[in-house]
Amino acid sequence: MRAMLIIAALALTAAAPPRARDLGVPFDGSPGPLNAITDVGGVEVGHETIVEGRGRLVPGKGPVRTGVTAVLPRGRASTTPVFGAWFTLNAAGEMTGTTWLEERGLIDGPILITNTHSVGVARDAAVKWMVRRGWPALWNAPVATETYDGVLNDINGFHVRESHALAALDGARGGAVTEGAVGGGTGMICNGWKGGIGTASRRLATGETVGVLVQCNYGSRALLRVAGAPVGAELKNVDPICYARLAASGETRRWPVPDCRATPLTPEPKRPDGSIIVVVATDAPLLPHQLKRLAKRPSLGLGRLGSIAGEGSGDIFIAFSTANPGLESVDEDRAPKPVAMLPNDHLNPLFEATVQATEEAIVNAMVAAETMEGAEGVRVPRLPHEGLRAALRKYGRLQER
Repeated sequence: MRAMLIIAALALTAAAPPRARDLGVPFDGSPGPLNAITDVGGVEVGHETIVEGRGRLVPGKGPVRTGVTAVLPRGRASTTPVFGAWFTLNAAGEMTGTTWLEERGLIDGPILITNTHSVGVARDAAVKWMVRRGWPALWNAPVATETYDGVLNDINGFHVRESHALAALDGARGGAVTEGAVGGGTGMICNGWKGGIGTASRRLATGETVGVLVQCNYGSRALLRVAGAPVGAELKNVDPICYARLAASGETRRWPVPDCRATPLTPEPKRPDGSIIVVVATDAPLLPHQLKRLAKRPSLGLGRLGSIAGEGSGDIFIAFSTANPGLESVDEDRAPKPVAMLPNDHLNPLFEATVQATEEAIVNAMVAAETMEGAEGVRVPRLPHEGLRAALRKYGRLQER
């Protein structure tokens, strides 16, 4: 029996997709047990992935490559808000609920991430979900946000339904988080490779945890750096994004990325546009003004990877703390609430952890995502694992397994 259990465990391990550290990518800092946002106690994540059809784009019919990801700061069992804050590095995007968040410093409800044209339905579904669960707020203004998946997905077909958002919310769990082309990240492209959902965490020597989840759809292959190595430049002509010529018309969908049939290969223009959403969670006791400072730090994680927050990029970040559990939405008790906060002089380790976890979460998303063919036969390749290792080795950055 014991031998059978060992064999089963080895089979599960073999089947698990690799993450960036498994490939020898070196990162600073010490991750939590799961190296995920769910290392912050109480945080739950759910995905609903929609993949349907192939070939010619017919608006309203597909092909469909999209979905919804839900982050629940205190999990499905809690209706208690968290202290929170948000920050926009470049504002070519949308995040609902931020005016109310800015006003009172509370995130009251879930955070949903989807595609650009489905923010409304995701937000409305979150309201319905909160009402059904008896959320004790007088009215609801949940957070819903997005990145653009219209290269691979029939984004104008509005395929994300209320039922998909509700499924992501109801399916949210703690534990390991599925990464890559799942949930809201299904149709996303990151730094010229297939992108999507990624996560990472850091455990501080003082016991606090910082966790990050990203939906990455930003950046240029030419600018990508990993662990300080110019990986994008090394791999710029390796397995480029390409178009399938549809037999029916012989036409090719045009996007500002290389055509794989070109001879020689056309270098990708330096287009750093796109978007990325970053969710930062911590169990450190922080107040909203401190979380605002924390929410700015993913910018530096993006910078480590070569991002310049291009003019057309929606780089929007949100941070929350699961400490201070007594923040009821509606409370008849007028008595002052006791809250805890770290002194400002002790925030630097949290800032550093946020930068590190953001960097790793983005690389995890690219490593996990598989090659995908979408609307009009556009094919977006995954980041080649051995090519990444070769580039890191060339610059002395590979951490040998």
